[in-house]
Amino acid sequence: MRPPEVVCREQISRIQQSVDFHATEREHRFLEYVVEESLSGRGERIKAYSVAVEVFGRDTTFDPQNDPIVRIAAKHLRRSLERYYLTAGLADPVVVAIPKGGYVPTFSMRIPREGIASVAAVEENPTQPFSLEQTEASNIRASGPPSSDDVRGQLQRIVSSPEFPKVGRAGAFLSYIVEEALAGRGHRIKGYSIAIEVFKRPESFTQDDPVVRIEAGTLRRALERYYLVAGRKDPLRIDIPKGGYVPTFAWNEDTPPEPVKSEAAPPPEASGRPAATLWRVRWPVLGALIVVAGLVGSAYWLPERHMPLLDRPTLVVAPFANLGDGPNAELYAQGLTEELLTALPRFKEIKVFGRETSASLPPGVSVSRIKDELVARYLLNGSMRTAGSRIRVTARLLDTLDGSILWSEDYENDLQTRDLFAIQMAVANKVAATIAQPYGIMAQVVSAKPPPDDRGAYDCTLNFYTYRAELSVERHADVRACLERVVARYPSYATAWAMLSILYLDEERFKFNSRTDAPQPMQRALQAARRAIQLDPDNTRGLQALMTALFFNQQFAEAMRIGEQALATNPNDTELMGELGTRLAMGGQWQRGVALLDKALALNPGAAGYYHGTRALAAFMLGDYPAAVAGIRRADLQKFSLFHIVAAIIYAEAGMSEEARREGETFMKMRPDFVPNIAAELRIRNIQPRDQLRLIMTIRKAGMPVPDGVEAAIADQNAAPGAPPR
Repeated sequence: MRPPEVVCREQISRIQQSVDFHATEREHRFLEYVVEESLSGRGERIKAYSVAVEVFGRDTTFDPQNDPIVRIAAKHLRRSLERYYLTAGLADPVVVAIPKGGYVPTFSMRIPREGIASVAAVEENPTQPFSLEQTEASNIRASGPPSSDDVRGQLQRIVSSPEFPKVGRAGAFLSYIVEEALAGRGHRIKGYSIAIEVFKRPESFTQDDPVVRIEAGTLRRALERYYLVAGRKDPLRIDIPKGGYVPTFAWNEDTPPEPVKSEAAPPPEASGRPAATLWRVRWPVLGALIVVAGLVGSAYWLPERHMPLLDRPTLVVAPFANLGDGPNAELYAQGLTEELLTALPRFKEIKVFGRETSASLPPGVSVSRIKDELVARYLLNGSMRTAGSRIRVTARLLDTLDGSILWSEDYENDLQTRDLFAIQMAVANKVAATIAQPYGIMAQVVSAKPPPDDRGAYDCTLNFYTYRAELSVERHADVRACLERVVARYPSYATAWAMLSILYLDEERFKFNSRTDAPQPMQRALQAARRAIQLDPDNTRGLQALMTALFFNQQFAEAMRIGEQALATNPNDTELMGELGTRLAMGGQWQRGVALLDKALALNPGAAGYYHGTRALAAFMLGDYPAAVAGIRRADLQKFSLFHIVAAIIYAEAGMSEEARREGETFMKMRPDFVPNIAAELRIRNIQPRDQLRLIMTIRKAGMPVPDGVEAAIADQNAAPGAPPR
């Protein structure tokens, strides 16, 4: 199983930046080309001919039989990779190789010496010292891909089950896409072909007819229900990933594996630990061994399978009521509910009940039922009304503790000017951003009136956002300790790892509560961020943490790529949006950064003052001094040292000398080490040399003692060959 794309790209960056990767320039190009093609899903195009033409500039008459350039370069590249992994890459978590006989790269997770069958379990003891070397116990079963007979047997098991709907065309839909996939025609499984073959639509069928999309949502829910009830112990899973209709087939990991029958068991180790339990492993002739294990002392860990439930706020989405007329009104309402169930779970700070739960409820379900039967704190319900070309959506968030309406909003659109699907998606995204984001309605309510006896992990995440709003050294220590206890108890909680990464990074960039008895803050920040991504590759907070850590590790391009990827995954997350805008601005892309910051602050006016401060600095850099003054006053982060130097800079340039002097003096008391090391402090933040010079000039203007010769050193650095471009 290939690691997540972001992890593979980070490993390639690590290799190419290492002084122990002894490769020529063309070998670097070779590696970049085959990796990019492979990660982009074009592995079948990686042939000697394409490598020769694209990498080595050979013309279209290239013949690999007569010109050995690709074979020779591949041989050298393999040796360079082997040497790297024997030296600098000895402990790297991902191994990249170019197998002989081809040029398609492979990416594999390292297997620890401690063994595949099990690794040490984390003690659920919050009083124990926290360590990033903790690992979790797991029993591993490896198996090859299911055969066609396996899949057809599972298909028959599903469609014949009394728990699978016999009304409608769910069975025909599922049978069609499974048979097409098994016949090697997966590329033909499109909305059009399904509409024609399964739902008998005419050949004039267009995407304006939502039948396939709605029925696909129904089928996904039916499969989800089946595997929760009758199919819980089935050996194989058939799923239909969102975004398409091509089914996937995989062994059901929830089926308990059987122990190996052996004639003699190995003796226990001398230490007295019992021998690891071994599990039966299936070895198909052409199947690949897929092994997942914990990595002791590295950045990657295995998520635990059976952990106590975290006490995040729980939300149930009731089906939106159809109050309109026309034959498609019910499908429209179902489509909106489906979009909400796609947008809301992207916010990992909350728990959203799944599609099966939603589908089992009536549109007018009572809050008492949600509270008593599902033990959920929040209910999102609403209605959709269509009349002619007009469509109106009403959404409401209710607190099941007392039945109060916490929030309500109406959205109106014209079907003649906007596509229905675009309307559904836009409304779902607005609702999700309003109620579920870190500073949204749900977080505000939980903070104001927490449930009785709520002292759990979610409190730590709320405290994290409170810390982000004020950035004080005192709160940093408390929240860091709290999150370390959380991840010791819940090692699979990706969001907590991501938040912990940011707190570790703050030890370095803000000089908050630095430790002398632990690895360097940057190392811990990167490790924690990578763990979050390993646990949940699409976790927005994890991607944000990795982006920020890489940014401060001087990997600007990779950091921005990850940030853009995260924003594409969850375009409604204003915390991420503000962080990416800040990083872009600091890296010299002030206009682009301002656009993202303005959007984040417009969507969430109560966002952290940190982003108001960055927006004020951006206004200063763009020459808008009145906006800079207004912005820094709105930020008002009195406990955060860097707030005061930014305020001093802005006030000095705005002609407010007394205010500039006062803020400068406050800053020097809070961070006496910063100005004497101003060049290094600005450089670690990826601020461009020309911007560094301007800031230093204004810092002097504010009365702070900048060392002599700093400007010359920055100019020399900018003129040095090999300076990293932006």
